[in-house]
Amino acid sequence: MSLKELIHNCKRGDRKAQEQLYKNYAQLLFGICLKYSRNKAEAEDNLHDSFMTIYEKIGQYKFKGSFEGWIKRVTVNTVLQKYRKEEYLKVVTENVAEESEIDSDTEFLDIDLPTLLRYIQELPNKYRLTFNMYVLDGFTHKEISEKLGTSEGTSKSNLARARVILKEKIKKKNINIA
Repeated sequence: MSLKELIHNCKRGDRKAQEQLYKNYAQLLFGICLKYSRNKAEAEDNLHDSFMTIYEKIGQYKFKGSFEGWIKRVTVNTVLQKYRKEEYLKVVTENVAEESEIDSDTEFLDIDLPTLLRYIQELPNKYRLTFNMYVLDGFTHKEISEKLGTSEGTSKSNLARARVILKEKIKKKNINIA
């Protein structure tokens, strides 16, 4: 079955087509969910919620642009919507250096990917989401502030604080290895 047929069948509510869509894209979308979640269990919940949203909104896909890009965007938005409602995303009172004042991230080069992912997952939600959106997904601070319902200044502050925390963890790991 072609992708177009699969999408049309999903639009009609065909359970077998939905199952096939899940099999085709679950691994890809789980990676996105894992990146934005605190742990594997939360990522699994976010993946489930994302597929429910995809099935619900698939009628909105008009075959313009990449379907993969569309489901990725739906997944990110579904996860962000969940966190946006949580109170701890709203206000940051810490005074942290602006992004332009932060050193280059060369410390990140001395760490394996699974460890870095674990460190990112351990960040508080407001920092983890902002870091992922800016560094890994290429959102601007304006886009981040719109998606998370915060100001651009909060987005910049959250990114700076996330980088500081990650650098501290990496330095501590490198000291323990040496």
